[in-house]
Amino acid sequence: MDFNTFIQQLDDLKKQDLGGLEAQFKLAPELRLAYNQQKIASKNPKKAAVLALFYPSESTNEVLLLLTQRASYKGTHSSQISFPGGKVEENDNSLAQTAIRETFEEVGIRKNEIRIIREMTPVYIPPSNFLATPYMGFTLARPLFKTNHEVAEIIEVNLKELLSEKNITTVAMTTSYMNKTKVPAFSIQNKIIWGATAMMLSEIKDLLKMVI
Repeated sequence: MDFNTFIQQLDDLKKQDLGGLEAQFKLAPELRLAYNQQKIASKNPKKAAVLALFYPSESTNEVLLLLTQRASYKGTHSSQISFPGGKVEENDNSLAQTAIRETFEEVGIRKNEIRIIREMTPVYIPPSNFLATPYMGFTLARPLFKTNHEVAEIIEVNLKELLSEKNITTVAMTTSYMNKTKVPAFSIQNKIIWGATAMMLSEIKDLLKMVI
């Protein structure tokens, strides 16, 4: 999709009802399905926010979506594909501000470049006990990325890759909390995107398909 056309659809994107858990659960690991709203509340999860950032390709003006591969470390989400984002800090005035601040810290995009489209449905992440709220946003030009130590790689996903049903798959994952467990996932650019990020992408994908 041409980025100018994408911008023209923003009002419609803001008006559409969100798919919520139904949309997210299409790409949810079985572990996540066990948690309803009451059970999540009982865990008193920590709050976090992430940014699904859209921007134009420099060469073709097609719509791109930013993902990152996290650096390898001794932790639950080591080397996973994710959106830029992180936990709420004391000085954050809103979850949207958290997402924008973390995006600057991780990939160097200044807050005055980012325009928020809308808030999406929060996703509970059982292994780390976070409730992460995604925001859709955009910049008018491809950002000049400057990554910090948390980011191993920038991944630029063409919108048509996200919308293609051919990129939905099932993989067996082994992590610190599960062994060879089959999970639904996106397979894009030889990257496996699963868990909370895939759930967020599933809802974003359904929303975009309503207006595109």
